[in-house]
Amino acid sequence: MSTQLQSQPLSIELPHIEGLKVAIVAARWNSQVTEPLLNGAIDRIVEQGYSRDCITVQRVPGTVELTFAASQMARSGNYDAVIMIGCVIRGGTPHFDYVCDNATQGCAILNATQNVPIIFCVLTTDDEQQAIDRAGGALCNKGTEAADAAIEMASIARNYK
Repeated sequence: MSTQLQSQPLSIELPHIEGLKVAIVAARWNSQVTEPLLNGAIDRIVEQGYSRDCITVQRVPGTVELTFAASQMARSGNYDAVIMIGCVIRGGTPHFDYVCDNATQGCAILNATQNVPIIFCVLTTDDEQQAIDRAGGALCNKGTEAADAAIEMASIARNYK
């Protein structure tokens, strides 16, 4: 008998960062998933005691375009963290692999080259239901987890400036 475990992050108390500024880049493609992820991230930042005014949202056409917008926001020097929100649902062609690779590698390169943490909140699922389940559905909202990561990583970045 196989038991499937769901991974859960360790629960920690997030630091409060004076003057926190977060940029969120959200893909419009698969908006039935990306909008709930975006709303989850925004709601979580506000729940942590920050004003909605500390968040800048930039929408882009799709997941491939996330890297460019995130790089511009990171390089502006105006933000403590950038969250990339997208969703790629597997289809019948290799396009899924190309888009996923592009977004993953783009985020990794930005994290290695910028002084601002770039948080990867791109769902890569086999079907739409899996994505919906992770965007506030049956399992969780990965947008809230991305917001937590952004706050924690922004605190780490500030400690080393």
